[in-house]
Amino acid sequence: MKQPSLDQLEKIVGSKYALAVLAARRARMLTESDFADQHPKGTKPVTVALQEIAEGKVKYEWGKKKA
Repeated sequence: MKQPSLDQLEKIVGSKYALAVLAARRARMLTESDFADQHPKGTKPVTVALQEIAEGKVKYEWGKKKA
């Protein structure tokens, strides 16, 4: 599985910090599920999370500030 470039991912999400948070949250969701049964041995959850972000399977929205 080829990882998408960080520049491409940053354009999708808008910020490298938001990308880190989004990838970490998705990776945690994957590890809490039956990740090992669905993916080949040696595949890391962060790699899968970044791939899903690049494919548009994971969405991110900035929170709205209340005035």
